[in-house]
Amino acid sequence: MGKFAEADAIISKIAICKKCKARNKAGMDHCRKCGYKWMRPKRKDIRAKK
Repeated sequence: MGKFAEADAIISKIAICKKCKARNKAGMDHCRKCGYKWMRPKRKDIRAKK
């Protein structure tokens, strides 16, 4: 992903809520902000702007 392996390891453990887009820890079963149950892993690739 980026320049630093340590930062990449931490960023890859983040889960994103599909409802409110809040960042959560990887092991959580519901969102800390809205309580929604469905979360996705954070994208690991860098996408370029068009």
